Amino acid sequence: MGRVTAPNQVLPVPPADLPGTLGELRAAGHRHRTVKQELRDNLLARMRSGSDRFPGIVGYDDTVLPEVERALLAGHDMVLLGERGQGKTRLIRSLVALLDEWTPVIPGSVLNEHPMHPLTPASRALVAEAGDDLAVGWLHRSMRYGEKLATPDTSVGDLIGDVDPIRLAQGRTLGDPETIHFGLVPRTNRGIFAVNELPDLAERIQVALLNVLEERDIQVRGYQLRLPLDLFLVASANPEDYTNRGRIITPLKDRFGAEVRTHYPVDLELELALIRQEAELVAEVPEHVLEVLARFARAVRESPSVDPRSGVSARFAIAAAETVAAAALRRSGLLAAGPADQGVRPEAPVARVGDAVSVTSTLRGKVEFESGEEGREIEILAHLLRTATAETFRARLAGLDLSGFTGLVAEGTAIETGELVSSAELLRQVGTVPGLAKALDRLGLGDAPTPEEAAAGIEFVLEGLHLTRRLGKDVTESGRTVYGGRG
Repeated sequence: MGRVTAPNQVLPVPPADLPGTLGELRAAGHRHRTVKQELRDNLLARMRSGSDRFPGIVGYDDTVLPEVERALLAGHDMVLLGERGQGKTRLIRSLVALLDEWTPVIPGSVLNEHPMHPLTPASRALVAEAGDDLAVGWLHRSMRYGEKLATPDTSVGDLIGDVDPIRLAQGRTLGDPETIHFGLVPRTNRGIFAVNELPDLAERIQVALLNVLEERDIQVRGYQLRLPLDLFLVASANPEDYTNRGRIITPLKDRFGAEVRTHYPVDLELELALIRQEAELVAEVPEHVLEVLARFARAVRESPSVDPRSGVSARFAIAAAETVAAAALRRSGLLAAGPADQGVRPEAPVARVGDAVSVTSTLRGKVEFESGEEGREIEILAHLLRTATAETFRARLAGLDLSGFTGLVAEGTAIETGELVSSAELLRQVGTVPGLAKALDRLGLGDAPTPEEAAAGIEFVLEGLHLTRRLGKDVTESGRTVYGGRG
């Protein structure tokens, strides 16, 4: 897509004190800079001030971002190589914040021409005629970004432009820029243009980008149009496709000054930080449940049953957290629909580890499995989820005396839980358990957890004891889980 304004989007309004004419612009000391000079100067200013250079980008501080900064400082067009869901598009869009907030333009110019640096004959004539009285418009940096998701049906006209037959019929000649209906790339002149999944462009379209990258001019319908475009071009691609054996032409690879390899979060803490930042949770999800989901996503990513070439997107863990939160909200809503009882406190929506079971079916479409695993997808995901739960249990509760819980079972008590078991019912079954307070503290639930948080902690302890073969577990026909007996 190119620059698209949503129907209800309110465009930024330029401050009233900005120069209104070319003469006022010169008097204010404004100087024309290229896009790459803008990016370099503003990046250096952020470095010197110590402010955040790439807000919202998690896990790349010591790896990807230094390479991106070097490319920006060098003035190199760049391509980001990585599997899906590694934040490539998010990183590309964050570059817009390094542009000047407002930049002067010639009003009505589809190429966003600078009043001090007009490109087209019509604009040059306009500047020569009006002189210092030329009216100056102001363009916000949010309107200086364009992007296109590469697809095989993308045409040269979409990206570069095409001859407008109506303008030819009006008497203009071929070679006159006024005969061209410009595509997305020229219309993003003096801005940042991104091509997502670059190798998916047909080879002839890739060829059309060669001149844009090297000579900064464009070719339309067999003739060359000398328009020195001012662009920062950035692309994304899957590493497997971005090879001589893939779908990228070698000359186009050579035109990019920098290739930057992205990656998934390198450790568990970064995975958790990404989930916390991106997930829109409709219910409380305790830290230990988020950790289970983060470990689960990493286990799926590393599983030999999953195709490593497609990767497992960071959106997998984010969607898992949102699904678990939704399960908690559903439980809260359904329990509230029971018989009215003025003495019963409404169930607050707090996620439990048992709510994670639903993600194995709802999220399997986000994972590309190896061909030999057909029909076993849910089984594989369920196994990996159990593994992630057991790892979290060991990490959080290692060395803690949990004999109070196993003692309940030894006395013949069966503890029933499940999606529609309320926290009050679960707490009533467990009663007072030695070591419960320490377990809840280890899980980050604090000294005074709510009943729902306590229930979430208890269910996690029971499931962990089962997975470490210290408690038996059965699932009833109604879908409830019963912990009791020795595993």
